[in-house]
Amino acid sequence: MSRKHVIAVGQLGPIMLAESKAEAVDRMIAMLREAHAQGAVWIVFPELALTTFFPRYIYETPEEYDRFFEEGLPSPAMRPLFAEAARLGVGFYLGYAEKVAEGGRMRRFNTSILVDRDGTVAGKYRKVHLPGTSEPVLKADFEHLEKRYFEVGDLGFNTFDTSIGRIGMCICNDRRWPETFRVMALQGAEMFMLGYNTPTRNIHHPEPAHLREFHHRLSIEAAAYQNGAWVFASAKCGAEDGFAMIGGSAIVAPTGESVARTAGEADEVICHNCDLGLGDYIRRTVFDFGRHRRIEHYGLITATTGVIEREAAK
Repeated sequence: MSRKHVIAVGQLGPIMLAESKAEAVDRMIAMLREAHAQGAVWIVFPELALTTFFPRYIYETPEEYDRFFEEGLPSPAMRPLFAEAARLGVGFYLGYAEKVAEGGRMRRFNTSILVDRDGTVAGKYRKVHLPGTSEPVLKADFEHLEKRYFEVGDLGFNTFDTSIGRIGMCICNDRRWPETFRVMALQGAEMFMLGYNTPTRNIHHPEPAHLREFHHRLSIEAAAYQNGAWVFASAKCGAEDGFAMIGGSAIVAPTGESVARTAGEADEVICHNCDLGLGDYIRRTVFDFGRHRRIEHYGLITATTGVIEREAAK
């Protein structure tokens, strides 16, 4: 039986610091309608899609930065998007800054959710691989302070059954770590959805600018092939108040081939009619986990975080 769905990626251009959440949501609703007009049943939006990428700025107190966070699902800012998506029957992935009272204290996460075609929340993920620092570097034109504003995600890499299939989620820097995708693939993920806000500059090393997008493509294309699953990657990109971020939003087939890519750094919708059975032969042959994985030799992956210094051979 054919299992084909038209799935969209909704790339956002820059969101300026002075821009309101309502303005950002209006832009996403416009892309949602465009995707629906092209037959899409799902759309993937970026990381921190409701605001500018605020971790580039230094704030000292929650009173200064809590305006970027959302409480409740849907939060007041999200409600128009939830309502229009449910009216159209289009599911979506959305990244946002989450503030929640848990365990007797206020907690903050870089979070994404899956909202199914009927408007119900099908899954939640909290970013695990937080890049950057907690204290300012003060040697660059901007900061990358995710560790200052967010806790490390505590929900793990789960998969979620939805009306279109089993989906796994991750956010931005997570895509660079192969363990992210393998853990979800071992749970039967057919699709990986992710949003990102990636600066064009590496503030810790003078890296050529072209490598930023190359490494992005390398990560998502390898993840798709090595796990026999579709990847839907959505950027918030362009220059936010002068701070540039890469584009390169893409839909990648289980073969590792990018079947659709955005052309620029503005709001843009790309769609593809995705055959969820395309990766079956990959999961039956080269990457048949049950037959070929040798977990007795993988212990170091979860037993240690850094490189083990071995005694020099005598």
